[in-house]
Amino acid sequence: MLQILLYVFIGIIAIQLFYYLIVFGKFAFAKAQKITPKRIPISVIVCAKNEEENVKKFIPLLAEQNYSDYEIVLIDDASSDETLEIFEAFQRKYSNIKLVKVKNNEAFWGNKKFALTLGIKAASKEYLLFTDADCYPTSKDWILNMSAQFTMHKTIVLGYGAYEKIKGSFLNKIIRFETMLTATQYFSWAKMGKPYMGVGRNLAYKREEFFRVNGFIDHMNVRSGDDDLFINQAAKARNTTVCYTPDSFTVSEPKQNWKDWFKQKRRHVSTAKLYKGFDKFQLTLYYFSQLSFLLLAILLLAFQFQWMIVGGLVIFRYLSAWITLGYAAGKLKEKDVIYWFPVIEIILIFTQLNVFLTNLVSKPVHWK
Repeated sequence: MLQILLYVFIGIIAIQLFYYLIVFGKFAFAKAQKITPKRIPISVIVCAKNEEENVKKFIPLLAEQNYSDYEIVLIDDASSDETLEIFEAFQRKYSNIKLVKVKNNEAFWGNKKFALTLGIKAASKEYLLFTDADCYPTSKDWILNMSAQFTMHKTIVLGYGAYEKIKGSFLNKIIRFETMLTATQYFSWAKMGKPYMGVGRNLAYKREEFFRVNGFIDHMNVRSGDDDLFINQAAKARNTTVCYTPDSFTVSEPKQNWKDWFKQKRRHVSTAKLYKGFDKFQLTLYYFSQLSFLLLAILLLAFQFQWMIVGGLVIFRYLSAWITLGYAAGKLKEKDVIYWFPVIEIILIFTQLNVFLTNLVSKPVHWK
């Protein structure tokens, strides 16, 4: 039996190396990205619900971008706080701000996709750039960098949405590592011609892509997924590219306790079951290989069965993963989290298992 498990373990190692060296290597070992600025008219779209504190801080950063032809479409999704009043004040201050007021609708109560649809229809520019109300760009050249990736054929741009660093917080390292790993996955698969998701914190596409797939209509009943489900449906090898220049990043405040982070994880994971068949398969295979690697390594080493071979394979796998993710983390300015890779990986493996089991018995809470 142990001999059979060793063969299975070798197969799992081969799967892991395929992901880390071949798939993730597509992004990790890619050359630094250079941009050729384009003056494409851009509509920056921000949807907010009860975000008065965040919009006070971050909307001025959007209004001060070094870009000549853009508007900001602010969508107030029936907020019960002062968000709408703050938006109205910004509209009076900045001439390029357009305000969309969403009233509660019985058919789409609390549905962010309905609010976003109204904002997209109200936008006057053909190229749309999205971020969240709790996000801010890392530079005044955010629009310039993201828009530079558009071409005649590349009409969807996947960007990176980072989280703020909190000194002394191990949870913060876990969150940022997972965010870096997720970005490495969707950037890499996009480079391989198999784009499957993006994040609404930093995402751009031409408006025709939205209407080509009838917007969010196929998953309007699913509260989350205005970013990943839309990209999973609309993105193809021919129309999708990525942007990972440091000036193209956005940043948002991370969760600061385990309970809130776990709830957020549940929301994010709940949409993956609606991905295309191949995308669900590759994500499941990657997670299965991670879990199997860990369990089989512990079992075989516990019995000291062919321990030199097993130990060598474990070391080789960790070195390969560490190097690949180290290069990816360097591109995404997250190098400090990579030192904790072995520990964080184990925590994430069992957190994901917990999220999956919890989502089986209860539905996660979505848009405010």
